[in-house]
Amino acid sequence: MADLLDFPGLENFLRAALAEDIGTGDVTTTCCVPEDARSRGVFRAKESGVICGIGLIARVYALVSADVAVKPLVADGAHVAKGDIIAEIEGASRAVLTGERVALNVLQRLSGIATRTAQAVATVSGTRARIADTRKTTPGMRVLEKYAVRCGGGSNHRFGLSDGILIKDNHIAAAGGITNAVNAARLNAPHTLKIEVEVETEAQLDEALAAGADIIMLDNMTIPQMAAAVARVAGRALTEASGNMGDRDLREVAQTGVDIISIGALTHTVRAMDISLKF
Repeated sequence: MADLLDFPGLENFLRAALAEDIGTGDVTTTCCVPEDARSRGVFRAKESGVICGIGLIARVYALVSADVAVKPLVADGAHVAKGDIIAEIEGASRAVLTGERVALNVLQRLSGIATRTAQAVATVSGTRARIADTRKTTPGMRVLEKYAVRCGGGSNHRFGLSDGILIKDNHIAAAGGITNAVNAARLNAPHTLKIEVEVETEAQLDEALAAGADIIMLDNMTIPQMAAAVARVAGRALTEASGNMGDRDLREVAQTGVDIISIGALTHTVRAMDISLKF
């Protein structure tokens, strides 16, 4: 798993987040806290979960002030219990207070994604199904959020539109059918890109298989329909269950034999993990 801190664009993202929060200055802290005050504090998990983004605390504070030291006590992907201290911080009180919200916002959101992903992965344990994310991410945070999915034990679907061919209902309509769309994709795309086709019916499934699709996305199907589709594919392509999977019984879906379960809710409907900073 690549180190989150190595991803390009990270510093620009954090600078923008700090500028959004601080504006022309942290007036509360400047008015109330002496300039020479120093503080020590801890970041504490207020609920159990999976930590993600621990290294971002130090990166945020490095952009706020050189007079702040952060010591992470756990690594990304660590399962922590309620009450666990996950990092220590020491330095100029004003700087610690000014950077607090941005550091927590990112850490809490990414840890929430990692935690929800880990729960989904545990639910399908022992089946062939892998849990994957989608492109339904927060604008500007895709790299971070997809990293969080991996921290939770999940897999990444394509990162962007250039990473793979996914022919959905509107593409099918615009191309004049599944066969036309798949044939055009094979003619125009590099041979290194796999072709995935979204299907909703048995007829569409048969057409996609006949056209040579590499992956079949089973969209909004019932459990019996998914099981029948997997049997019909019979290993000729990978199968992916999709469509409101965040609200489905994932164990039941996995037991149909699908290879992948893609869940947009991992990133677009996530509850932030409760983490606090206390002096």
